[in-house]
Amino acid sequence: MLRIALYPHSMELGGSQLNAIQLAGELRDRGHQLTVVAEPGPLVAHVRALGLEHVGIPSHRRRPDFTVARMLSRLVREREIDVVHGHEWPPILEAFAGPGLSGCPVIGTVMSMSVAPFIPKKVPLTVGTELIRQSALAAGHKQVFLLEPPVDTSADSPFVDGHGFREQSGIQPSEILIAIICRLVPDLKLEGILSTCDAVGELCRAGKPVRLLIVGDGRARAEVDQRAANINSSVGRELIMLTGELSNPRPAYAAADVIVGQGGSALRGIAFAKPLLVVGENGFSELLTPESCATFLQQGWYGLGPGSLGGGPAAIRRALEGLVDSGQMRSELGEFGRNLAESRFSLRQAAKTLERAYAAAIEQRDHAGSRLSEAACCATALAAYKINRKYQKWLGTARVDDSNSRSRVAAVLNQVRGSRTP
Repeated sequence: MLRIALYPHSMELGGSQLNAIQLAGELRDRGHQLTVVAEPGPLVAHVRALGLEHVGIPSHRRRPDFTVARMLSRLVREREIDVVHGHEWPPILEAFAGPGLSGCPVIGTVMSMSVAPFIPKKVPLTVGTELIRQSALAAGHKQVFLLEPPVDTSADSPFVDGHGFREQSGIQPSEILIAIICRLVPDLKLEGILSTCDAVGELCRAGKPVRLLIVGDGRARAEVDQRAANINSSVGRELIMLTGELSNPRPAYAAADVIVGQGGSALRGIAFAKPLLVVGENGFSELLTPESCATFLQQGWYGLGPGSLGGGPAAIRRALEGLVDSGQMRSELGEFGRNLAESRFSLRQAAKTLERAYAAAIEQRDHAGSRLSEAACCATALAAYKINRKYQKWLGTARVDDSNSRSRVAAVLNQVRGSRTP
């Protein structure tokens, strides 16, 4: 039995932090003692519903915040914590700068599309795709485990009833409901959302019985609202529906006939036995099929550039049109996805991977001098990053999340693919 302090980067509704909490519950069920350290937010209720202890930290703080690092050190001493697990770079750095420098084992999880260059190289990491794992190893990280976004295949299943959601939303039984369930943010997601809106508009004009449901909220909400309003006006009905954020989106997944998405939302969709169209950026879209599956398992549930049907809204329309026209195709691809979710992406499999990562962190205790040297290197790299961010903000070119910037993602894809070229 391990005493684990789990520190998610956020308590907003979102795939990676929900995965972290679900895994905490699974680890608790496997006999470990979990303490969740987190800011206020909607997912705190989920932590408490699972019967996990929540230790609060301020929502308004620096990133990283050395007050939080000291708080983590105190928590480790008082609770005799065996390992601290930080999610994304600010919690990883705070865990390393606090209890890590005092000798407590630390591991990190990075579910962003790239690993920040100032994360300590000796901290064992888990990442979400094989390409990112290889890229992190090439950058000098010593131990990197593949932890694909897990799915609660018991709660997220074809047995969840979506009929009530369809009736309440005014969706007719004859309509093919296409659903996007994600945060509405510019990085990674916005291009695919808007392109899907355009594609569904074209399908409607062609006489196809479709509706598009968008569940979520975020900084890009106004832009998505405007695109939906324009298309609805052009077709003369509410073709595209936006619900905002739902604390429990399971009925929406269950109500859908087709899921469009990426990352954890995509995997959650296949757990409901729904056919999946993965969207990315630079025009990327691709159906999950037995033929495309290997690509997704390697690079993750995202992509850059045209897929097998071309790029942009036209390719999305072609993919969706095949699904709209064929109930058999929807059923076969839904069954394929569900089998994949059960065999590869269950919480149980993910918890086993985390236990191996915790054991590695505990075994690899470095001496104090090595930890201080690593801290100095990280501090130098972080300072350079902060200075560059300030310069970008001054220019007006700064992104909210550099780890998910298109250029960083493309660099990861190209670096590892290039290493395989003879």
